Amino acid sequence: MDIVSAGYDAVYTAMPSAPTLQRLWREHACGRDFPPDFYHISFVTLDEARRIADELRLEPGDTFVDLGAGAGGPALWLARETGAQLIGVDASPVGVAVATRRAAELGLGATARFTVGTFADTGLESASVDAAVSEDALQYAPDKRAAFVEAARILRPGGRFAFTAFELAPERVAGLPVLGVDPVADYAPLLAAAGFTLRAYEEVPGWPEPMTAGYQAIVDAKDALIAEMGQPAVDALLAEVALTLQIRPYRRRVLISATR
Repeated sequence: MDIVSAGYDAVYTAMPSAPTLQRLWREHACGRDFPPDFYHISFVTLDEARRIADELRLEPGDTFVDLGAGAGGPALWLARETGAQLIGVDASPVGVAVATRRAAELGLGATARFTVGTFADTGLESASVDAAVSEDALQYAPDKRAAFVEAARILRPGGRFAFTAFELAPERVAGLPVLGVDPVADYAPLLAAAGFTLRAYEEVPGWPEPMTAGYQAIVDAKDALIAEMGQPAVDALLAEVALTLQIRPYRRRVLISATR
């Protein structure tokens, strides 16, 4: 996770002052209707966020955890819409700091808190949350089985888990750092082994156009992005862009819902 964390640290630091990236992402990836105050760099659209909210069935007084929360955008939107308490967990200290600041700016400081942790070690107590969510991050987990076991551990009985993620193509990522460590092409068996009952497992409509269009837009806007974000952050972005467009490591992007 060190390579991923370092890259995202640079992006999270720069993104609040990067209007070009925020605009390109809304135009090509997450959709123009996603509220700009909750900007993010996952591919979650507003319709998908609403679907996730429906799957989680969150109510005021519930607590949910966002695994791989990053800078917090979609999860903060979920917290605002549902009135549930949010705990965001991410391996990036910079992402945690940015998300904490955003929560305060959005008037959600009493509703959301963010902490450093990993998919396999959230630092949360057993059976302490009502629901769990993750947005386009689980493909980076170095041990997916351990990630699902941890999610099951922290969920209360009957708790719900909804997430988007990319299925990896093992034959394309063999030998690669991060993605090649534990490439999973089908998350269903791992969820079942961790004690989850699958509710939905669906390819997200429109795949892969949002990714290819969003990444190509980043390549085309390289000079403007460097001026706003600095070279290290753009280098981190372009490294992921180049790998994705050239190697095509992903089979599908999927939305999954399961119950503990």
